[in-house]
Amino acid sequence: MSHWRGRGHPAWIAFLVHRLSGLALALFLPVHFWALGQAIQGEAALEGFLRWSNNPVLKVAETVLVVLLAAHLAGGLRVLALEFLGWRAQQKTMVAASAGFAFATGLLFLLNTGA
Repeated sequence: MSHWRGRGHPAWIAFLVHRLSGLALALFLPVHFWALGQAIQGEAALEGFLRWSNNPVLKVAETVLVVLLAAHLAGGLRVLALEFLGWRAQQKTMVAASAGFAFATGLLFLLNTGA
């Protein structure tokens, strides 16, 4: 069971969040392109989509999407700092800063949407 030993380390959890957020964003892309396609089809199609997207469940999903995007961005910046700046000693600090950035971005998004 020694291969499970490092799985609770903050850097490993940050790695996992970065990979899963990237996967979730990639899965979201077809939905995003479909939504953009509604705008191309005309005003009525776009208006119908916007009415449908005003659902509270979708508003929560939109906020989760913004948090995932911020987590992926912050995780990518953390990896770049490790690669190019060699900041290995500050691993836990960078993980905490990445998580804080992601949740602060989600909170700011919620405050701006009035949800």
